[in-house]
Amino acid sequence: MRKILITGVSSGLGAALAEACLARGDDVYGLGRHDNKALHNKPGYYFLPVDLSDVELLRENIKEFLRHHHFDLAILNAGQLGEIKELGETSLAELRRIFDLNVLANKQIIDALDLHAKVDQVAAVSSGAAINGHKGWGSYSISKAALNIMIKVYAEEKPWTHFSAIAPGVVMTPMLKELFDTADPALFPSVQRLREGLILSPEVAAERFLKACEVTRVKHPSGSFLDVRTMGI
Repeated sequence: MRKILITGVSSGLGAALAEACLARGDDVYGLGRHDNKALHNKPGYYFLPVDLSDVELLRENIKEFLRHHHFDLAILNAGQLGEIKELGETSLAELRRIFDLNVLANKQIIDALDLHAKVDQVAAVSSGAAINGHKGWGSYSISKAALNIMIKVYAEEKPWTHFSAIAPGVVMTPMLKELFDTADPALFPSVQRLREGLILSPEVAAERFLKACEVTRVKHPSGSFLDVRTMGI
């Protein structure tokens, strides 16, 4: 039985990851603003309601939940896409909001784990957007690129934990559905390419992501950025 920490378990990939881990007999410790009612009363599921975007207080707010636990794996899944629009039209306030949740919240969680618990492996949910820089994806792309390099830095600084940033592929989540409903594919061609490409269900994506975590731990150096679409999983 493993002990797994997962952020953002209310829906989408995070919910599917939690379900998959519980089905394997793992204990799942969830963090996020909203709980997942489908997981209530399931043996081995524990949840702390916490605003991950409150980055200044986050480390303090989660320390008792983490204290003295030894986690086999922490999956940093919670994140936000933001509105698809040109970077010149994106306010500094919006950039900071996306950066806080996608990067700084994960910094606080990693630091809290190191201070108050033990963790063997940290896998941050990244994205191909971190390297492709498509029109309209500015705030998200910048935040995921920053997440990737932050994970690489932590790998150098904390060699007792294996770190990786893993892109799960395109997953049909509420965040993606909102994107398809609001973004104009004529203005942002990458949105149309997403529509026409392979889109995974959360359940399939979760199984592939967990397999990627296993492979990464054994075959790839700590600090790596990997994409499940190129891992042969």
